Amino acid sequence: MRKIVALSMILALAFALPAVADEKAGLPGGTKLIFTTGGAQGTYYGFGGVLAGKVGEKTSTTITAITSGGSKANIEAMDDGDAQLGFVQSDVGAYAYRGMRLFEEKITNFSTVANLYLEQVQIVTLDPTIRTVADLKGKNVSVGAAGSGTYFNAVDVLEVYGLDINKDIKPTYQSFGDSVEALLDGKIDAAFIVAGAPTTAVTSLAATRKVYLVGFDDEHVLMLVAKSPYYSVHKFSNEVKEAYKFNREDEDDDVTTVAVGAVVIARDDVSAADVYNFLYGVFENKDEITAAHAKGAELDLNFAASYTAVPYHPGAVKYFAERGIKVAGK
Repeated sequence: MRKIVALSMILALAFALPAVADEKAGLPGGTKLIFTTGGAQGTYYGFGGVLAGKVGEKTSTTITAITSGGSKANIEAMDDGDAQLGFVQSDVGAYAYRGMRLFEEKITNFSTVANLYLEQVQIVTLDPTIRTVADLKGKNVSVGAAGSGTYFNAVDVLEVYGLDINKDIKPTYQSFGDSVEALLDGKIDAAFIVAGAPTTAVTSLAATRKVYLVGFDDEHVLMLVAKSPYYSVHKFSNEVKEAYKFNREDEDDDVTTVAVGAVVIARDDVSAADVYNFLYGVFENKDEITAAHAKGAELDLNFAASYTAVPYHPGAVKYFAERGIKVAGK
């Protein structure tokens, strides 16, 4: 009898603990989840793979990170039930939830897990004469995959400079990897790449060619930020400058751009335990993640809880609440 009572007390204590799905402890969770990220040469995929591996190592939730078409494709994959987690640009998440721009109808069966880092709007060229966004007029420019978040970032950027994406440039719709190949082959003059910098595609390009980044002037960057709340002003770090081997004559000067958030989202029907486990695996192991990928250094709980366009998943609400941070949940 005493053994039964003792076992009951142990089980009660176990289930009262935070829902970290440690298989040895027999706690809740342990689901196998598909995590859609982005293209093979983008930050989503590289960093997503590191996060998935760490969550699987530290909890009993198993996550498989796979390549995808990016933000819009990730939301659609979750809506179709083909994935349970995904990366999404902060602006694209808002568009889906409100039924705007890329989305004809609202998609609301997903929740926020965390806002992880900033991804910069990078306009990359091999042509040193292209110095400002205005210089893109009449040029062949990759604006990201059709319907991607990058495409709408390109639309926004061009508009504040008075340029129409269909009339004033010659747009092509390519992934980051294809854009780099097209730059190397001379098929395009510049490419929009929206990803956490330094980005693999650009770093690989800079290893063989002189890469130039096109920046914003103060007037137009402020116009863009005032027009859309999803953008923030950003200056490329010294780390990025070194990785890209800045090649302007004034390469020591700051290059100004804008950035959006890289947000992890989850289907609403993913268990609270598994979402809690994702956050536990990531934020309780920041040092190990940083050692594997530079983006780990940007992980910050307050920033993770800062996304307001889409409510947080119950598992995320629990995780943040235990750390003294209140987020709006469903």
